[in-house]
Amino acid sequence: MKKSTLSIYALLLGFALHLNAQGSFYEVNTIQTIKISFEQDNWRYILDSLRFNGEGMLLGNIEINGQALQDVGIRYRESRSFQPGKLRNSLYIKLNFIDKERNYEGHKAIKLSSALRDPSMVREVLGYEIARQYMPAPKANYSKVYVNNEYYGLFVNVEVIDDAFLKDNFGNSNGTFVRCEPNLAEAAPSGCKSDGYGSLQYDNGAKCYLHNFQLLSESGWDDLIELTYTLDQNIAEIERVLDVDRTLWMLAYNNVLVNLSSYSGRYSQNYYLYRDQFGRFTPVIYDLNLCFGSYKNTGTGSDLKLNELQAMDPLLHVDNPTKPLISKLLGNEEFKNIYLAHVKSIVNDFFRREQYVARVKELQTLIRPALEEDPNRYYEMKDFDASLASTIGTRSRIPGIQELMSARAAYLKEHPLLTVLPPEIGDVKVLGREQFSTERITDFKIQAKVDKFPKAVYALYRFNDNEAFKKVKMMDDGANGDEQPNDSIFGVAVKPGNGATKIEYYIYAEGSKSAAFDPPLYMHERHTASLEALNN
Repeated sequence: MKKSTLSIYALLLGFALHLNAQGSFYEVNTIQTIKISFEQDNWRYILDSLRFNGEGMLLGNIEINGQALQDVGIRYRESRSFQPGKLRNSLYIKLNFIDKERNYEGHKAIKLSSALRDPSMVREVLGYEIARQYMPAPKANYSKVYVNNEYYGLFVNVEVIDDAFLKDNFGNSNGTFVRCEPNLAEAAPSGCKSDGYGSLQYDNGAKCYLHNFQLLSESGWDDLIELTYTLDQNIAEIERVLDVDRTLWMLAYNNVLVNLSSYSGRYSQNYYLYRDQFGRFTPVIYDLNLCFGSYKNTGTGSDLKLNELQAMDPLLHVDNPTKPLISKLLGNEEFKNIYLAHVKSIVNDFFRREQYVARVKELQTLIRPALEEDPNRYYEMKDFDASLASTIGTRSRIPGIQELMSARAAYLKEHPLLTVLPPEIGDVKVLGREQFSTERITDFKIQAKVDKFPKAVYALYRFNDNEAFKKVKMMDDGANGDEQPNDSIFGVAVKPGNGATKIEYYIYAEGSKSAAFDPPLYMHERHTASLEALNN
């Protein structure tokens, strides 16, 4: 049965609540309280100086929701929002600066965003909340911050992408870990691609990669170079070194939400890469304060105007060789169809009926009292109130979120690439033992009814969490666990190995210009079966 949009949205909200409940420090509907104390009265001057001269930290004490932690390291973040002498600079707090085991609810660092160029104050929290439904992404909420007993301001509290994040999302933190960090202050080294930035173009030597990426693991430059080489020279092997599906989710997300301070924008920035236990890199987005059109440059031409943001091409950069993660992946017809299916999912789940608007209003109601008290806020409360429906500012021209997304959703809904009906998947099951049969089932015979002219149907399965999903084609020929030939019932028999008795799986159906998945939220939930249950 095909799930309705409302039921999908209810499931998404359920996942959001589950994710928020994993740690109270990032529970979205509760504002945290962080109190910082320095011995020095001139702490602003010292933090300015440390920021100018590298990554040094000022020793201080902190109290988080009443819990005191001594001797933590604090510095201004290296974000665009940093300005010397400014009353509101973003903060990075290293809880284990002295005591390497010190943490708060398992978190050893805190990242506080000042929400630059976001009069709504919801871009990051809402943006991450949406992103987490489809791919690994940080948690985020709000915190009232005090320094030396004075209210420093209301900040966005964003989960740090570190070992704890990697273990939570990938099961380990031992793989190659890379941060995209284009050097925008200096020209590219001689012989390197000047338009490279963080685009993952295959480049001319280690110096080119060092200019645009930071290696956070002990080793792994060869892994990164292999990824760029495969993108450029051997795209047929890309699934060996890249989690293509999660990458397509990121690209779809950036496009739908007009998140151009990202891989899809001018500098191909603001993402990490982590190589999992299966040898595949997965991108992880960060810094979403400029999403929803607050940053407007795609890398070609001048900044986009509002109407251009609203009608931005869903296949932006598809023919741009300087963006190989887009042009190479979407140059593959199957990957392009999956990408377009992901675009449709995001639009339908959150934007087609303006499902997100109630959430924006809920978040703004939550933070209004704390923001009204904030002596250092960037915007007046009248701008905060107008930021959903109207463009704010005469220079930056920051679109209202609803002003942008209402028209964008309408544009995407009618776009010819997104009006093609996908295959329809239903009646997914694994066949059990027939009544009165004495023959025990030893294989998993997966079956699904797929209508609306599928070009191919696949089952993706694994027998435990430590395995990568394997992909096998399902058939409608009457000889592969299906029923009659050409009756739209597809089947495949999967033989468990190494004593496995359980299977986890989902279905992917490819149309001529579309794609469908079952369950729709296969990123979080899959179909399951056990030999014990099938034999009862």
